[in-house]
Amino acid sequence: MTVSFAPGDLVRARGREWVALPSPREGILALRPLSGSENNTVILDPALETLPVSAARFDLPADAAPTVQSKAALLADAMRLTLRRGAGPFRSAAHLAFEPRIYQLVPLLMALRLQVPRLLIADDVGIGKTIEAGLILRELMDRGEVDSFSVLCPPHLVEQWVGELTSRFGIEAVAVTSGSAAQLERGLPLAQTLFDAYPYTVVSLDYIKAEKRREGFARACPDFVIVDEAHACVGTHKGKQQRFELLAGLARNPERRMILLTATPHSGDEDAFGRLLSLIEQSFGAMNFDDARYRERLARHFVQRQRIDLVSGEWDEHRAFPKHETTETPYRLSQTHLDFQEAVLDYCFGVVLRAGSGQREQRLAFWGTLALMRCVGSSPAAALSALRNRMANESERLEPQIYDEDSDDEDAVDIEPGIGFDSDPALLALVRRAEDLVHKIDPKLSALIDTLTPLIKKGANPVVFCRYLATAEHVRDGLRKAFPKLVIEAVTGVLTPDERRDRVADMAAADEQKETHRILVATDCLSEGINLQQLFDTVIHYDLSWNPTRHQQREGRVDRFGQPAELVRSVMMFSPDSAIDGAVLDVILRKAEEIRKATGVTVPLPDDRGPVTDALMASMMLRRGGTRQLALDLRLEDGTKAMEARWRDASESEKKSRARFAQNAMKPQEVASEWEKVRTLLGSPDDAKVFIERAMSRFGVPLEPRKNLLVAHVHALEASLKDRLDQRRLTGSVRLAVVEPAPSGTALLTRTHPLTTTLAESLVEASLDPETLSGLGIGRVGAWPTTAVQQMTRVALLRIRFKLTVHARKERLLLAEEAALVAMQGSRIVTSGEAARALLNTPADADLASSARDRFIAKAKEDLPGLIDGPLGEFLKTRAEELMQDHARLRAAAGSASRVTVEAVLPPDVIGLFVLIPSEV
Repeated sequence: MTVSFAPGDLVRARGREWVALPSPREGILALRPLSGSENNTVILDPALETLPVSAARFDLPADAAPTVQSKAALLADAMRLTLRRGAGPFRSAAHLAFEPRIYQLVPLLMALRLQVPRLLIADDVGIGKTIEAGLILRELMDRGEVDSFSVLCPPHLVEQWVGELTSRFGIEAVAVTSGSAAQLERGLPLAQTLFDAYPYTVVSLDYIKAEKRREGFARACPDFVIVDEAHACVGTHKGKQQRFELLAGLARNPERRMILLTATPHSGDEDAFGRLLSLIEQSFGAMNFDDARYRERLARHFVQRQRIDLVSGEWDEHRAFPKHETTETPYRLSQTHLDFQEAVLDYCFGVVLRAGSGQREQRLAFWGTLALMRCVGSSPAAALSALRNRMANESERLEPQIYDEDSDDEDAVDIEPGIGFDSDPALLALVRRAEDLVHKIDPKLSALIDTLTPLIKKGANPVVFCRYLATAEHVRDGLRKAFPKLVIEAVTGVLTPDERRDRVADMAAADEQKETHRILVATDCLSEGINLQQLFDTVIHYDLSWNPTRHQQREGRVDRFGQPAELVRSVMMFSPDSAIDGAVLDVILRKAEEIRKATGVTVPLPDDRGPVTDALMASMMLRRGGTRQLALDLRLEDGTKAMEARWRDASESEKKSRARFAQNAMKPQEVASEWEKVRTLLGSPDDAKVFIERAMSRFGVPLEPRKNLLVAHVHALEASLKDRLDQRRLTGSVRLAVVEPAPSGTALLTRTHPLTTTLAESLVEASLDPETLSGLGIGRVGAWPTTAVQQMTRVALLRIRFKLTVHARKERLLLAEEAALVAMQGSRIVTSGEAARALLNTPADADLASSARDRFIAKAKEDLPGLIDGPLGEFLKTRAEELMQDHARLRAAAGSASRVTVEAVLPPDVIGLFVLIPSEV
């Protein structure tokens, strides 16, 4: 006889119970183990099975082992923490390895209210755009709406995205770069693309933007795409144009979901901003901000918050971010170093005068001058390297290097430039002077040591940012001599991205062993791509960045969401004796800081760098006492005026942008109330902490409390548990953080932490299979006297399955589960949820005689079938209605929004049944 099973039904096959999933085709069964995950799904043909496949029920067995109150409460907690397929509207919550801030849920709610989610998330650096995009992705995956995705990002961010998706969201994606693509494609059938074979990918924009790859990717691209650093895809530079053509092609598919991320959406360039908005919807590119309907439509797709928006008003997220203290450290040059700078300037001005009046020749001379002076101001080592590279003709690359632009060649970002000046005796003399200076005391390095000494005494862990590779190595060697007991390393562009990450991680391990502080010397290869907030709390700008955005990115590696220190410091070093430092401060950094204070936004340099170059040259000449006639002859004063006008325009533009796009449509209370329901059902980090404490004590290995930490000595657990934890890379003594953010060398204790999940799964298995961890005595029935009740109360621990039908363009059936505690008196349900959990958690007053205990248990089991058909069945139907309303509330959307119907699968699985007796009885 053929037995048909609907999704959600219990099935017995191959000697165990399974849950039926939606079938791939008629006559074939897709089954998931009752206590397993979709990763353990099997596909079978009932006609080929040795034993028949039959319907099953999950009833309390007649020989269910009795247990005591403390173990019953532990089982209830374990049951809640093992479930990963929540039935509520936030289906992803059970998979998150962190506790999101309420403000980070706003983009998720905005996405859920759109039929085809397309968002521009323009939150400030360090607020958590990666988390916000990942929440949207994880939620849509768990709703069955996303089967594949691609994250498109600059090459230096690929590995960071892969790591974040794995560690925070439990998503295993592969990196697609120029180095990995060929290996991934090897062995694939001709008809199968890389993106067919690997549905979850993180793709380098610079690899995929090439025309020969762009077209193939457009055909195979998943219908869900995240674009990081989206502002780098809309400029006039050739590489940016290629990126824009790629994204514009993807955006033409109206069904494709796209999440664009940038901290600098506007940047004073109206045309670039229009192109960015057009990726959300073509009509948005017209930017008709005077039209109220336009603004209203755009607001549904655009979210932009600065930190000040989140630490003031209703959000009150002060605890999410550290206090930031900024100082400046001026230092004096020695006479020898000052004379060298003057000699280089004399030489450079001579080159400028000899360049004649040709615009191209003059501009190259300006660039060469600025590049060389920048190296001179960085360190004698960098100056020497630049002077030796004098014959290199790199005119096309010189300007981007000078202004710290994002480059397609990120590994070359810290190499000293070839200045392009012809060799002559005067230049050779400068090389000899630089060689001599390398071996003398460096006043800039001495000033750095003087700055670091009091900071280190206060417990600081600094990152020292240098512009050039030679400077970074010079500084590292000097600091190692000055602070021989500290862990000091340098990370520069000579290392691959993987080597950079490993070196930073090794610093944490070495620091933990020595119990000392650490100093990292880094070039701007590290100003993006690796978040440093877990290990470092101070940024020293040893060399000024000439790009305000890069300056902010340096500080954003440390001053960001997840920084455990309450105070983050940044120190900007400069010399009042240096013509180049003074010029950069006056022309670029101080102006950008004025705009940041007025608008809350760091504005990058304008795309046209001509006025910037002219203003810097004029400032240097005037500071050194160059003739006014020279400045006038070269029309540099016009450049200074033009630059002033550009900054004014940028400031006004940002003020208007902030007024237009301040995201206040969603109130904290609306977001918080929905999320709190999920935390209650699934268990918060505090609940996970209580469970781990109880479970480790039950296993005979109590947690060791330390300051803001708990240490779990997992090596002392019994062999079977230790083996399970070994497979999840938990060995020795595991350090667990109990408050966010987690310090270096620890992991935040959440419901998804491997220790939590392993212990919870083991305890549930021990209750269901008496032969598993038999020494624990985790039974499924019990009776005890307690002060928590005034009359006899029965508490049922249930595992409930729900069928969620998503009615949309493509109807989908999803299975979900919840753990529920329901308290009953007679045939009446008196409470459930947290109130029932409180009853179960109240300690027993005494032990009952075994005969009395067995009598109470037997009567409860005898009455159970009637309760399942009566009040418990009604409870499940009511819960399904509540869930349907929750889904409807979050899916309220413009146009034809999808809706969800929820049906409870009867009967529920009764995991435990416990009788609470009034103490006086």
